[in-house]
Amino acid sequence: MGTKNAFLLQLVFLILLLSGFSYLDTIKLGYCSDTGSSTRVGCIAIERKALVKFKGGLTDPSARLSSWVGEDCCQWGGVSCSNSTGHVVQLKLGNPFPDSFDTPLGGEINPSLLDLKYLNYLDLSNNNFGGIQIPDFIGSLGELRYLNLCSASFDGTIPPSLGNLSSLRYLDLNSNFVESIENHLHWLQSLSSLEYLHLGGVDLHKAASYWLQNVNMLPSLSELHLPQCQLSQLPLSLPSFVNLTSLLVLDLSNNGFNSTIPHWLFNLTSLTSLDLQSNNLYGELPDEFAKLTFLQSLDLSQNSNIGGKLSKRLGYLCNLKTLRLSVNEITGEIAEFINGSSRCTKSSLETLDLQYNKLTGDLPDSLGRLSNLRSLQLTKNSFRGSIPNSIGNLTSLEGLYLSDNQMSGKIPKSLGQLTSLAVLELSENLWDGTVITEAHLANLSSLKEVSINKLSPNISMIFNISSDWIPPFKLTFLYIRSCQLGPKFPAWLRNQNELRTLVLNNARISDTFPDWFWKLDLQLDELDVAYNNLSGKVPNSLQFSDPSTVDLSTNKFEGPLPLWSSNVTKLYLRDNLFSGPIPQKIGGNPNLTDLDISWNTLSGSIPLSVGNLNSLITLVISNNRLSGKIPEFWNNFSQLSIVDMSNNNLSGTIPKSLGSLSYLKFLALSGNHLSGEPPSTLQNCTIVESLDLGDNRFSGNLPAWIGGKNMQSLLILSVRNNSFTGSIPPQICSLSNLHILDLSHNKLSGLIPSCFGNLTGFKTEFTSEDAARYEGRLKVVAKGRMFEYYSTLYLVNSVDLSDNDLSGEIPKELTGLFKLGTLNLSMNHLTGKIPQRIGNFERLETLDLSKNLLSGPIPPTMASLTFLNHLNLSYNNLSGKIPTSNQFLTFIDPSIYEGNLGLCGLPLPTNCTDNIETPHFPEDEDRDTDDGDKFEKLWLYLSVVLGFFTGFWGVFGTLIIKKTWRDAYFNFLLGMKDKLSQRSHQILHFLHRNVFGA
Repeated sequence: MGTKNAFLLQLVFLILLLSGFSYLDTIKLGYCSDTGSSTRVGCIAIERKALVKFKGGLTDPSARLSSWVGEDCCQWGGVSCSNSTGHVVQLKLGNPFPDSFDTPLGGEINPSLLDLKYLNYLDLSNNNFGGIQIPDFIGSLGELRYLNLCSASFDGTIPPSLGNLSSLRYLDLNSNFVESIENHLHWLQSLSSLEYLHLGGVDLHKAASYWLQNVNMLPSLSELHLPQCQLSQLPLSLPSFVNLTSLLVLDLSNNGFNSTIPHWLFNLTSLTSLDLQSNNLYGELPDEFAKLTFLQSLDLSQNSNIGGKLSKRLGYLCNLKTLRLSVNEITGEIAEFINGSSRCTKSSLETLDLQYNKLTGDLPDSLGRLSNLRSLQLTKNSFRGSIPNSIGNLTSLEGLYLSDNQMSGKIPKSLGQLTSLAVLELSENLWDGTVITEAHLANLSSLKEVSINKLSPNISMIFNISSDWIPPFKLTFLYIRSCQLGPKFPAWLRNQNELRTLVLNNARISDTFPDWFWKLDLQLDELDVAYNNLSGKVPNSLQFSDPSTVDLSTNKFEGPLPLWSSNVTKLYLRDNLFSGPIPQKIGGNPNLTDLDISWNTLSGSIPLSVGNLNSLITLVISNNRLSGKIPEFWNNFSQLSIVDMSNNNLSGTIPKSLGSLSYLKFLALSGNHLSGEPPSTLQNCTIVESLDLGDNRFSGNLPAWIGGKNMQSLLILSVRNNSFTGSIPPQICSLSNLHILDLSHNKLSGLIPSCFGNLTGFKTEFTSEDAARYEGRLKVVAKGRMFEYYSTLYLVNSVDLSDNDLSGEIPKELTGLFKLGTLNLSMNHLTGKIPQRIGNFERLETLDLSKNLLSGPIPPTMASLTFLNHLNLSYNNLSGKIPTSNQFLTFIDPSIYEGNLGLCGLPLPTNCTDNIETPHFPEDEDRDTDDGDKFEKLWLYLSVVLGFFTGFWGVFGTLIIKKTWRDAYFNFLLGMKDKLSQRSHQILHFLHRNVFGA
């Protein structure tokens, strides 16, 4: 019987060879050996000893080699012997479960393997050899035909001795060599029998100029995988003829070639799969793709610089099964390409992936002729119009991905004919006035996943489905957002007991959760019904998988807070009517990472069990009625990043242990009754970006450590409405990233530090890319009113020092903060003039200088504040004419100027009598210049007076001495008496008004 089996095995090999099967095919089919023959020869002693030595060098924590005992090594696990000779021919020691908790083999590879003279198969893949180099002696295992060291944690360089393995047909060194740098490929050209080569992740940058010439020397190669090898050069031509005529699979992805697609690729007429993703390829797709008549798979995805349009001839590849061009810069319309594909007698195309490009236009009706299409992936383009009615002809279609486009037409009812459809993604489109009925879903018996999210909130997409309709499908994923699914809870979900994800967000449902929903016995990984008008109580009976997300926000749910199993990792219950205390059992879910129970009516104290939630990243319990002290449990949190306890009735001091939160970025404690001084331990939170302590009862000096070197990440600092005293610490000037500074409504005194000009954050402008750095809500006074900012908080640039006891002049350095949006210095004791450079505030929208002691004119440069829409200068000592140009034409409310008796002109009723514009002062004019001008005028007037008296006594002194002159002039002086008296009176009046009264 054994002889017969051996004969049959040899016959199978002969048939395979005659049929054109390669060695690689026989390996894949498993016809490598047959150890079950009854005539098998026993293990060779020297080879058994070699295996024992080999085992001795290995570490085997999982005892995978526990069967390596006894005399017959051919019975050991992973060892295969020849039936006729007994020699060991195969070692299959690859880890079969690399993703499991099974610990892989490690240690060293003993040279005793050289005693296995007939070894032709060696598999050590998915083990962990700790970064050792591939042993050089493996190149002496001359009979090797299969060598797999994939993902085995080797490092160093590839030993050139592998080039001695002339019989090698399969070589896989993928995912090794984390730090290898000196690899060459000259050894490769001698492996003339090689059929499979995978060097993924090997650093081959030194072989970039010649790698293709070496590979081209391998005529038997059918699969070549060189992804992420830092090759950098993709030759546009070969110096000789193309020798890779047997190549079926070519993977050159993630190399960064930065070139056009070379023409030699189109001579590889046997290719079935081509992957050139992530290579910065550019230029148009050549028409030579039409030569790849046997191509079954083409992948050019993630080549961000590919440009041009889809080639029409590309559509003539009638044998093409897979076309992947995703993540590129392909432009134009898709119609010609689809029309070309549809001209095939029978299109073979099964997968069409054009995601993440810049394609436009409508989907053509000829799309329905691609009868074998299984996956249509057009996500993230700019397609318009409707889904063609011919879509119903694609009876093999399993996945339809049209999300993130601009499609605004109708969804045809023929969609309901796609009996094979499993995934339907239509999210982030316009779908103008589309109505979904039962006909759209009638025959979708294979449907598992549905995603529909209307892009524009102003366009209606309505589900008009009868309450007694029973779907033919069993969904696992349902995502409906910003559509009109209500007002009643969708009754057609009552048989969907296989759901894993249920999102009905902003679906206009005004109803209670039906009892049948709670009884579906669902095991959900996501439940999101936020932004509806759902009411009633939420039971604790729901079951969730691990991990899972629950979002019931912005509804009208009531009763105590619901708690579920420890599998819930993200829990959002904000903006409901939940009441009562926070349950003590809330600490029983150590896997919880995000907790938001804000905007409810929860009362009582914060339970100590919250300290057990040591996986928390976000804790938001704001806007409730919580009271008592903040517990001292913060040392338990190693990842907490957001803490918002604002707008409650919390009292006492800030716990010192809050300073232990090394990952804290956002801390909001505003709107409570907290007192004392903020603890200096908070400066240990070195990456905090937002610190909001406003609307409390804090006292003492404003801490200087807030501006210390440990707080340099601060973007927002608000301590408004407290009782801080003393001067503003100059250390705050070092917070160069600040965009919001609110010190208002305190008792701060002294000068505004001139170093505020160093706050460079107010000289920059954040964009939407920075929005993620801002978390939570913040109240900011702007345009004379209190605003609460949330999603646009990153756009706010504000300095508010109002309602303090600040004195002195407004520092001219403040005018250098030219991106400032709000400046509020009202209700202080500021003196001097408004800085002439105030026109530098190019983005200023709100300026409030009211209720101070400012004097002088309104600087004309203020007219250049073209963004200014709120101005208040009331109750100061300003004088002169109100400017009447540019932005001042819009300020027609006289109340913004009232309380300034010296101001005149519109919109005030006081006219300016001289009709002269307020004089223009140079921009660099300051107080020193004003004082200098005043002294110059004083000396001028004194010189005039001294000159007058000198001339007067020079003449009349002589007359007193000479009587003849006195008599001659006496009569003349008497005649001039009245005139001189009048002139003297005028001069004295002039001096009094212009000199002594200056």
